[in-house]
Amino acid sequence: MGKISVTWKKSTIGYSHRQRKIIESLGLRKLNHTVEHEDTPSIMGMIKKVNHLIEVKELS
Repeated sequence: MGKISVTWKKSTIGYSHRQRKIIESLGLRKLNHTVEHEDTPSIMGMIKKVNHLIEVKELS
């Protein structure tokens, strides 16, 4: 499994509380904060739910 970099790019104001919880579960704390995760099905499922709020890059 590869590694991915996830950056929070858009505020959750006006979006559901569930989406805010997903952002927190990914480990993101502030706008423009970046974290690295393994490319697992559970992480990819969370990313799919909030892809309009984040930016994802594959790391080699």
